[in-house]
Amino acid sequence: MIKVEKDFEKRLIEFRHHLHKFPELSYHEFKTTKEIIGWFERLGLPPVNLDLETGAVFDIVGEHPGPVIALRADIDALPMQEDNVSPYRSSVDGVMHACGHDMHTTALLGAGALLLKNRDLIKGTVRLLFQPAEEVATGAKYVCEKGALDGVDAIFGFHNIPTLPLGTIGIKSGGLMAGVDRFEVVFHGRGGHAGVPHKTIDPIIIAAEYVTNIQSIISRRINLFDNAAISVTHIEGGSTWNIIPDHATIEGTVRTFQKGSRKIIPLMMKKYAYGIAEANDGYADFHWEGLHPVVDNDPTFRKPLEDLTLELGYKPVEAKPSSGGEDFSFYQEQIPGFFVFIGVEGSEPWHSPIYNMKDSALKIAVEFLANVPLAISNHEMFRDKINIE
Repeated sequence: MIKVEKDFEKRLIEFRHHLHKFPELSYHEFKTTKEIIGWFERLGLPPVNLDLETGAVFDIVGEHPGPVIALRADIDALPMQEDNVSPYRSSVDGVMHACGHDMHTTALLGAGALLLKNRDLIKGTVRLLFQPAEEVATGAKYVCEKGALDGVDAIFGFHNIPTLPLGTIGIKSGGLMAGVDRFEVVFHGRGGHAGVPHKTIDPIIIAAEYVTNIQSIISRRINLFDNAAISVTHIEGGSTWNIIPDHATIEGTVRTFQKGSRKIIPLMMKKYAYGIAEANDGYADFHWEGLHPVVDNDPTFRKPLEDLTLELGYKPVEAKPSSGGEDFSFYQEQIPGFFVFIGVEGSEPWHSPIYNMKDSALKIAVEFLANVPLAISNHEMFRDKINIE
């Protein structure tokens, strides 16, 4: 069992504060990437050459045969102003680590350093995957295209969560974080004077009818036991009070937890858009952007991770699903994987301008990550990869 010593914990906390002070946006994590590479080069571990502009991948080869287990951390920050007054608050105007990716990065740095010191315990290879651009939902796809999952057998990751107390790890099989998609619909009519609406085709009326009717997709077209939400978040049409415009635009997001719902909802939304527009003598342009699927945890990994949590002296709890999205789901579409929540006892939710966490949560995350490959490499799924003498 790999544990974190007090002096190393202090060093990690200082490093996390440093990253927090110098956040970088998605695909611009150049200094962060340099810091990550420098950390491991000082330990004698060069990055895998994947031609990444930002982000980095490292392989720690163990002394025994076994699977390739990937551990993933995201490294980007958000475009928002920090309102904290801590000595390590963001020094970059309009950029902040408001989702805790500085903690994720530092946790994987710490786990990697400990695994390097304990190569004799590793069966197979541990791949450390520092991923850019999670906040724009494309970083996982980007690093996969560069070969980050080539040869990898399974992948594991975590997200800090402020609603769980220190010492707890949220573990759940199946859907943990929602599939996230975006839609935009432009309704076209015929503009004119608001005093003679019968001589127009009012796109605002069409849009209003659509906004009301699509909610029946959730209540009448989706399985009662599925979890889904359609949220219209932006409506725009017209320029002044006495003119009916010739078009109106709405956009929003759909959140789902089941593949069937994610497939049928855009088909129904498109059908409603065209049908309602045609019934009012207008027409519609429907646009759908699939951002990322559900974080869908492989149930066979649940018990080993619960057992590991207990062995480390922490408490496994049933994780509550989150309607937030995570592009870790892209990895799970290709290989088995599991994503957990690690309690940080934060005072505010993710993406708050005063978001922060307890420093002592970092030790828990490092110990969990460092021991996952040791616990998982013996899984029956990888039996053929281990040479049992």
